[in-house]
Amino acid sequence: QVQLVESGGGLVQAGGSLRLSCAASGTTFSINTMGWYRQAPGKQRELVASITRGGSTNYADSVKGRFTISRDNAKNTVYLQMNSLKPEDIAVYYCNADYRSREYWGRGTQVTVSS
Repeated sequence: QVQLVESGGGLVQAGGSLRLSCAASGTTFSINTMGWYRQAPGKQRELVASITRGGSTNYADSVKGRFTISRDNAKNTVYLQMNSLKPEDIAVYYCNADYRSREYWGRGTQVTVSS
């Protein structure tokens, strides 16, 4: 069973930075796409950024130029560097992994931005 554990969330002032990490365990084969989603209060969960095993990336328009996704395949870990944070980035951030045609989710980490 694949387990995803996120870390790195917290409280930061507007304009500040945070780095999220998500470590996957329980895998025998390589993980395909990994990504970060977020869910703000009263809103649907949305894709923030994703990265394929080969390193191709995809970003939501709202975070382009501010967030950077990366991964370490040897460590089965994906990162999200978040710069120039805004109050509208407040949400619970979830790690997602596509492994052997199944989706797995982490439990989420809270990101709060004070204005």
